[in-house]
Amino acid sequence: MTTGLTIFEKIWRDHQVASLADGGLILIDRVLLHERTGGIALQGLAEAGRTVAAPRHVFATMDHVVDTLPGRTDRTIMPTGTDFIRATRAAANAAGITLFDIGDPGQGIVHVISPEQAIVLPGATLVCPDSHTCTQGALGALAWGIGSTEAEHALATRTLRVLKPKTMRVTISGKLGRGVTAKDLALHILARHGSSGGHGHIVEYAGDTVSALDVEARMTLCNMATEFSAFTAIIAADDTVFAYLKGRPHAPDGAAWEDAVAYWRTLRTDADALFDAEIMVDAADVAPTISWGISPQDSIALDARVPVDAPDRALAYMGLAAGDALLGLPIDGAFIGSCTNSRLSDLRRAAVLLDGRKVAEGVRAICVPGSTAVKHAAEAEGLDRVFRAAGFEWRESGCSMCFFAGGESFGARERVVTSTNRNFESRQGPETRSHLASPETVVASAIAGRIADPRLLER
Repeated sequence: MTTGLTIFEKIWRDHQVASLADGGLILIDRVLLHERTGGIALQGLAEAGRTVAAPRHVFATMDHVVDTLPGRTDRTIMPTGTDFIRATRAAANAAGITLFDIGDPGQGIVHVISPEQAIVLPGATLVCPDSHTCTQGALGALAWGIGSTEAEHALATRTLRVLKPKTMRVTISGKLGRGVTAKDLALHILARHGSSGGHGHIVEYAGDTVSALDVEARMTLCNMATEFSAFTAIIAADDTVFAYLKGRPHAPDGAAWEDAVAYWRTLRTDADALFDAEIMVDAADVAPTISWGISPQDSIALDARVPVDAPDRALAYMGLAAGDALLGLPIDGAFIGSCTNSRLSDLRRAAVLLDGRKVAEGVRAICVPGSTAVKHAAEAEGLDRVFRAAGFEWRESGCSMCFFAGGESFGARERVVTSTNRNFESRQGPETRSHLASPETVVASAIAGRIADPRLLER
């Protein structure tokens, strides 16, 4: 007896060039690159005497090591950053691909600019040498992270040999509570099921809770599938996604748009499709959530306490003890940014809580928009004035202090509440103690000078 197909299986079927014993040779529709790994892939390709097979389907941006301070140039705090930038620029121009360079209105974090430009589309296959490429599955695409060597192969042949992953459906039902965001939901799932819970699977997020999320919130949820060890994540494209994409620079138009939407509507999991694993989540169980340790799975509700069985290494690094409360813990820094939470909707929600308030003395607070387009849109709405008046630094777009590959960091043993996706040891600076949270929790904590509940600031 045959069964129905999942979204993933339909996209796989439509892109499989050849069937292999352990997977398939898959046609790649889009390749995205950034200056930290993209230049390496392009240079390797050129040195091998090969060319980019389809330049118009390849896009590069400056985001990872580029400086985000106002008035930036090719110069970076990272000693070798300038070399990365210039090498990528030269290689991209030589290959004839689209480059969103410093000063370009399309520049930004790769997983932010691709959706806003409609480079990613439902049903497309998209790869990038970056583990958070899973973010873009929020638009119904099969998007996953690869290495620089795989990027060379995709650039030269438009194909990749892929080990076919297992399938997992995470069904989230009910209405999220007051003050609960997609970031809290992602951290909740990690806390419940562990950082290896999705290992070897493509995760499909489904359920009425997911359908009620806007596109940018869906991106936040999918973004942290890599912290779940998943191959990638995907959400069925619907009218919300179609409305988001319509009219964007690389979206089809006219009759092509109507044809595309008709095809996209077929990319839904069949009612009789089977998954290798299923997880059910009740939205009512999700509270505003924050990480306490050195892995995203080390997360608890804001008003909970550090687990009694918390590993000694994590406790020692974070300067905590089992049973400690996080609420009220003094902080040194607050950061809003990254491919997880730096979009216009994130900044709007943060600004609502910030308006008319001040960052506590002694707290360094930074906001880095996810793209130049987000920055300009925020400034057009006056959000930058709200952030600056409150005491936040307002930056140019880029990955910035999500990690300190760009050379800038928070200080040793400084405690930071951050809207980013990883709290690994020294991720945001040597010995920096990072607590992952929603932008709202970052703002509330920055104002209080200690970890605080954003619901107390709601007007």
